Amino acid sequence: MIRLSELRLPLAQAEAPESALSAAAAAKLSIPESDIATLTVFKRSFDARKAELLAVYIVDIELADPASEAALLARFDKDPHVQPTPDMAWRPPVTAPADWNGERPVVVGFGPCGIFAALVLAQIGLKPIVLERGKPVRERTQDTWGLWRKRALNPESNVQFGEGGAGLFSDGKLYSQVRDPRHLGRKVMQEFVDAGAPEEILYVAHPTSAPSSW
Repeated sequence: MIRLSELRLPLAQAEAPESALSAAAAAKLSIPESDIATLTVFKRSFDARKAELLAVYIVDIELADPASEAALLARFDKDPHVQPTPDMAWRPPVTAPADWNGERPVVVGFGPCGIFAALVLAQIGLKPIVLERGKPVRERTQDTWGLWRKRALNPESNVQFGEGGAGLFSDGKLYSQVRDPRHLGRKVMQEFVDAGAPEEILYVAHPTSAPSSW
């Protein structure tokens, strides 16, 4: 696939950009629009530096004739905005045998780090055990609002302790795609989407959404 960056559209087209992006990508590459088989938005940001507000996109395209991709990339080898799409797939460093029955790893705490440590260990096949002193999200939310509204502190279930970690009741920042050459942030975002988060967090420049609302 080919990654194109700095594709700019008027803000009015940002709500339904598919056809406009396809046309812009074809124009950038000087090919017929019909040569583009698929187009996927990787990132969307906004440029407000001038009077006209613009939506700025990075997209990945697949050509109808994949064999022509190398020649097309060679034509734009000096253009930093036309590059091969990097391999963003997450691959486990190891995989446990299907019949593995060894000692199970223990994850202490079920905040963001604990959640993803446990998830990856489970995906590897190591059957982690998770220890968390606080309550699950829904019960913990009631306890936390009890503190904020009634000043009733549950010392075992509050802002600090419980599923989701201390950041659960903040604005849920998901700034995970900056300076990420191994694309580990993509793994995080995809797991959020698979668990019910809005799909737009895969491409908006600074996604913000509270996990408890998903």
